[in-house]
Amino acid sequence: MTFRLRAVRALVLLAGFYLMGAVLLVAMAVLDWLLVTHLLSERAAWFEGAVLTVTVFLAAAIVRGVFASLRAGRLGPVPHAVAVTAQDQPELWEEIRAAALVTGERPPDEVYLVGDVNAGVAEQSRLLGLLPGRRRMLLGLPLLAGLTITQLRAVLTHEFGHYGNRDTRLGGITMRGRQAVLHTVEVFRRGGTWMHFSIGRLYAGYARMYLRASQSVARDQELAADQVAAQHAGRDATASALRTLPILDAAHAHYLKTYAAMGGPLDALPPVGEVHGGFRRLLAARTAEQLAGFSAGKRPPRPRPYDSHPSTAERIALIEALPPGDRTNGSTNEPAALTLLRDPDHVFAALEARTLPQEAALMRHMSWDDLVMARAVVDAEGWSQPLRLAVARALWSSARDAERAAPARRDATAEAAADPELPDLEEVMDAFDRGLLWTAIADRLPKSPQAARLTGPSARNFIRPRVFDGLAGMVHLRLIASGHATADIAWSGQPGLALPDAWERGMDDALDAAIADTPDTRPLRALLADNPGAANRDDESAAGMTSSRHV
Repeated sequence: MTFRLRAVRALVLLAGFYLMGAVLLVAMAVLDWLLVTHLLSERAAWFEGAVLTVTVFLAAAIVRGVFASLRAGRLGPVPHAVAVTAQDQPELWEEIRAAALVTGERPPDEVYLVGDVNAGVAEQSRLLGLLPGRRRMLLGLPLLAGLTITQLRAVLTHEFGHYGNRDTRLGGITMRGRQAVLHTVEVFRRGGTWMHFSIGRLYAGYARMYLRASQSVARDQELAADQVAAQHAGRDATASALRTLPILDAAHAHYLKTYAAMGGPLDALPPVGEVHGGFRRLLAARTAEQLAGFSAGKRPPRPRPYDSHPSTAERIALIEALPPGDRTNGSTNEPAALTLLRDPDHVFAALEARTLPQEAALMRHMSWDDLVMARAVVDAEGWSQPLRLAVARALWSSARDAERAAPARRDATAEAAADPELPDLEEVMDAFDRGLLWTAIADRLPKSPQAARLTGPSARNFIRPRVFDGLAGMVHLRLIASGHATADIAWSGQPGLALPDAWERGMDDALDAAIADTPDTRPLRALLADNPGAANRDDESAAGMTSSRHV
């Protein structure tokens, strides 16, 4: 069956989706008329009232679904986006208009920049696109930061190609019809009453039939859009754009979690414009292999039923089978698509103002280095607190046992235990040297009920990483306060602290020795002795000094 015939079949089925509502309304009206005029006697008036009530509610549910389908193409507000006009960003608009032209489509009336790795075109169409309406394009700033200009050209052309003519306009209507059908079924699903659920099941069954019948048309539209993109932007640029999109998506998710949200525990934000704009720094610092590592090992998304998109591998294979054409291949040395924007720093700041919640206005902005340092202090304090508290309790318990024979002093000891003073690093190491780690301290560290039942080597191996983290946190606080640890934003790695070479080489081994089955703190003490001024600092005052300077 040709594409045109399949598109006509899909259009006929789409018309049936809407005619179904009219048929149901007429059928219920006829049923009510028959019940009232011919089938019921006066003694069955209560049954007549019940049937009329049910049919009225069912009719209301059907009418709601019909209106929902008519509203499927409406364009609502875009609160988390920045609108850009042709006067604001002429170079970007030029690329968008060129992509629309080669597909035979109208350019958008509105362009919005968003904070996602995304691109899309939406139209406020009437009669499922038979009558044109206002058109809007959404473009993700992370997409502009991660794609070259020719790769972006391919993405733009593909988006307009969804609704391109191909050999008949019915293909674009079919795509809009699929969106409207899915929207209508979703409205029924969220209806909340058994009437909506009952009618919704009927519509859902018909929708599955329509989606199944129109799936081949939708897939052909996707592949046709890829071909137009390859003709306009170049075969290799189009294929590389498809390969890059999942990598960008994974890298952006890592950036948001690791960098943009770094100040969450501090109620702090990166510099103005850097909540989204910092993603540029990560992309610039990482090699292609490092960026690819973000998505390496991840399974491709499982295909959804009736999904119009063929697999990415299939699309790339079909694109690479095309002739190369005369377009540039778009090398990786080509400028990023972000260079199409005028004053991108201002755009990132404007997007940040539109996307952050209202409470963000009360947060302070910090430089990246100060943010890394302040977060390092908070994390180190969090790691060390359970260990210091466990050591304090173990030392207090040891002192109490030694003073049982002195009742007058026992009350004073109990009073001090109500608010125990947390030990510093030297006191913790002294406790380890006294053999308290595995006899008194480990049991006082927080653990789950299942872990509390462990004994012997299993118990030690379970709690050892927590002791390691706690001791490492105290060391970090000591090195920060003495000036021997500095902030390292590490756009090409993991943000944290840059430690002196001696600590980078020997810290892990020294900590492992200190928390061994037979603790040996001598390597750790030797490292501390090699840092002038560090070994005599109190950790609590050190943390306070760091906080007052950076936070």
